[in-house]
Amino acid sequence: MDAIGSAKAIHKKVVEWRRELHRIPETDFDLVKTSQFVKDRLDEFGVEHRVMGRTGVVGLVRGIKDSPTIALRADMDALPINEETGLPFASKNGKMHACGHDAHTAMLLGVARILSENRESLKGNVKLVFQPAEETTGGAKPMIEEGCLENPKVDAIFGLHIGHLFREVGNGQIGVRFGEMMAAVDSFIVKVRGRGGHGARPHQCVDPVTTAAEMIMGLQKIVSREIDPTHGAVVTVGMIKGGTTTNVIPEEVEFRGTIRTLNPDDRQFIEKRFAEMCSSIAEANRAKAEINYANYYPAVINDEEMTRVLAGAAAKIVGEENVVEIRSPSMGAEDMAYYLQRTRGSFCSLGSGKKDGNNEYPHHHPKFDIDEDVLWIGPALFVQTVLDLSDGMI
Repeated sequence: MDAIGSAKAIHKKVVEWRRELHRIPETDFDLVKTSQFVKDRLDEFGVEHRVMGRTGVVGLVRGIKDSPTIALRADMDALPINEETGLPFASKNGKMHACGHDAHTAMLLGVARILSENRESLKGNVKLVFQPAEETTGGAKPMIEEGCLENPKVDAIFGLHIGHLFREVGNGQIGVRFGEMMAAVDSFIVKVRGRGGHGARPHQCVDPVTTAAEMIMGLQKIVSREIDPTHGAVVTVGMIKGGTTTNVIPEEVEFRGTIRTLNPDDRQFIEKRFAEMCSSIAEANRAKAEINYANYYPAVINDEEMTRVLAGAAAKIVGEENVVEIRSPSMGAEDMAYYLQRTRGSFCSLGSGKKDGNNEYPHHHPKFDIDEDVLWIGPALFVQTVLDLSDGMI
């Protein structure tokens, strides 16, 4: 099976699918049209499939042997953003593929077509995981809970993200990273309750404003003084609200924010210290703290052996000079992490930024777009990875 030749032969089709998907963006788990589009294409290719995670789709291409089983994942959901690209295939429904998931889905459909036409060259099985809700609550979890990694059991999983998440990865280049690639994400809401009163008589009050301020400054010390400085961690307060006028001390102040970590032990430590610090500061100021701390996606941690396999396949597709080792992980999050907690695998970046004059708009921007010329690389990379890994595992 010629991964490059096969991918280039269907490149125009992948672009066409990407544009069709771009016109019909849907969000969260409400991917009725998107899911149907995927199922219709898989039916055309003769690929068996089933629905998981409400609107997720898992295809299965069976090879000439029962193992290994390699999974390839694409997220399908869009964002609640009004598109401003001016493209002839732009969305007009108040939602937008502003993160490139339309391209992810189209490229995985390209893989499905190539593999379905070359089953005799496929030594094991390939699962095609089309997933909802990456941008919201994490569609990977229900997909896993409903068995997307079982029957047959997945031995390794791979995924990629398009765009310019990592600036050193140029268009047409593939960025790989060994170990931590993207951060775990948690969020918090802290309500500080005091006793309100007139600002001229603070001694008669319990001031939640100064207490909350002390908490916010104190929380920064967790990262600067209690986490190994060679580790990546962020505590960000993004919202504060409280009070109604200038001369009254309010009863309550609320602040909210996000926490990002790369090391799983640091994640647990910060959650513990966060509660201890807020509670202690509240008590010291005669106030009370109500803490709501929520865990979301874990860190994306690539398996080193699988990343070497992926990098080797990438070199065959784009040349060694265009395989870039990503220097530093992103503190952004991705629910690909859930799959990598369950099985070996690797997540990579395909450079594909699109300039509008002198501007290159980032992910989640209403003018975000991609360079469609690179869309053959994703299917070629995935097919080559499957071929290389199947040969190595058997």
